[in-house]
Amino acid sequence: MTESPRGPSGCAMFGMFRRRRSASMTSLSRINGPPQVAADKDVGALPAPVNSAKAGAHDGSSIVPRPKVMPLQAQTNGAAPHAPRPSSDKTKPARATNGVAKTAAAAPSPAVEYTGMAAELDKMIHDHQRVKGTTQMMRATSGNMMMHRNLGNLNAAGGGGASARSSLERGGGNPKPAPASNGYAFSGLGNIVAGKPQAGGDPLCRALSHRTDPEKLKELGNEEFREGHYAEAVALYDQAIIMDPTRPAYWGNKAAALAALGRLIEAVADCREAVRIDPSYARAHHRLGGLYLRLGEPDKAINYMKQSSRDSTSADVSRAQTVKSRIAKCNDARKLKDWITVLRESQAAVADGADSAPQVMALQAEAMLKLQRHDEADATLRGAPRFGVDESAKLFGTTAHAYVLMVRAQVDMAAGRLEEAVATAQTACQLDPASREAAAVHRHAKLVASARLRGNDLFRASRYAEACAAYGEGLGGGGEAGSAVLLCNRAACHAKLGRHEKAVEDCTGALAVRPGYSKARLRRADSNVKLERWEASLRDYQVLIQELPENEDVKKALAQVEAKIKSQRN
Repeated sequence: MTESPRGPSGCAMFGMFRRRRSASMTSLSRINGPPQVAADKDVGALPAPVNSAKAGAHDGSSIVPRPKVMPLQAQTNGAAPHAPRPSSDKTKPARATNGVAKTAAAAPSPAVEYTGMAAELDKMIHDHQRVKGTTQMMRATSGNMMMHRNLGNLNAAGGGGASARSSLERGGGNPKPAPASNGYAFSGLGNIVAGKPQAGGDPLCRALSHRTDPEKLKELGNEEFREGHYAEAVALYDQAIIMDPTRPAYWGNKAAALAALGRLIEAVADCREAVRIDPSYARAHHRLGGLYLRLGEPDKAINYMKQSSRDSTSADVSRAQTVKSRIAKCNDARKLKDWITVLRESQAAVADGADSAPQVMALQAEAMLKLQRHDEADATLRGAPRFGVDESAKLFGTTAHAYVLMVRAQVDMAAGRLEEAVATAQTACQLDPASREAAAVHRHAKLVASARLRGNDLFRASRYAEACAAYGEGLGGGGEAGSAVLLCNRAACHAKLGRHEKAVEDCTGALAVRPGYSKARLRRADSNVKLERWEASLRDYQVLIQELPENEDVKKALAQVEAKIKSQRN
């Protein structure tokens, strides 16, 4: 066979690797018996590899160690693997179900634990499946490969070989065999055909071709990053780091992709590793300063920005100093309970760059709670990034993260999520046992949750007077967070007992704490109807129809109240 003067590509090397290990596979078949054959209705099996005299004389042990026999891994995509059909194989005719042929083999064929280049290919395929979230790429038995979609299918080479193209990609008729290329027409592996034509080929196929060159993997990661495929970029940078962890650019590029995915704390760790490898890496210093600014750590941001004089500008440092000043003003105003200043300065800090800072978001949400803007506080924390307790405590400190959790517990109570509030407040107390504020929030959350649970049980048992008393016990614990839920529930008990005046009072109190509480407004409107206060009920229904425009009960009640008012005026 005439070898090309140019070295074979990565994909072509798979064919050469397959030829060299054919002799060892033949000996393995003699030991373990012939493999079972999977019959396929639509897809032809790959032809058996031809063992040439040259291949038989070559010592395969120097290339591939003797494979270990392992149980065949179950396939998840419903397609049977293609394997060479031995002449002694006697299988029953396959019956097609849902377009996929099934085999009548008695037992699954053994699979081989690959080593060397084949093992590396298996790992690359596994990494690709983990990133893409798909299982449509697999290795078949007997050293042959079958790949779908992302890497195309393997066509048998040679004159009369059957095609292994998937029936899903075949538009009809018999597909033409692929022409021989790279001098490996009769290796038994065939040619690799792309699943879909595109400029530059599939990124993973190119990654396989350059799997021994970390610089090529980095370039592929850069391409994926520019196209907005950040998860794929992270996977490619990871492969480059595995091959050469001493290159700071790999860590820095991966940090940029992680930041684009919102995984800022992981990005900080990778940037710090890049700086550790090369303390003079200006771009990593600049990127690390920007990450710390977004996380609300202006002192660290200023420190790293100053070490990156080439990339950072005086405007970047000035902006970080502004964020530092605003956070200090927020803390001072909080001590004075000047919630308007806290809200203004925290919103300005977010606009200046601290858009993912948990502490700044918590200051903003707490100010909204104190200003009776509960729904806005809930929306603020829902839009803020959530980090794990351990990584947050490590980066921000236990005291700072305990404060964030304490505010989150208060917002959960105001929104009626009492069980979540208890768990979150308990974690805050564990992080900062010396915090009296966290301990008070935890006690109040447990009291409100217990009172609502006991009152709900009594209400379901139609013991409305006792349920009123149970809800009242929770209200005696002090604190506004959670009181809106208890007041609204107690108003329902008063309405059941015919005490509509008291029901109106409790609903008014709940709306004072939480103005957007639609259930309390609806109950107050209903109680006012019972008291024939048509004008008051009309105002509540007019607000409700704006909040719940598709609610048919509200529409019907509003029409009845309007008709009643019109009849009185007439």
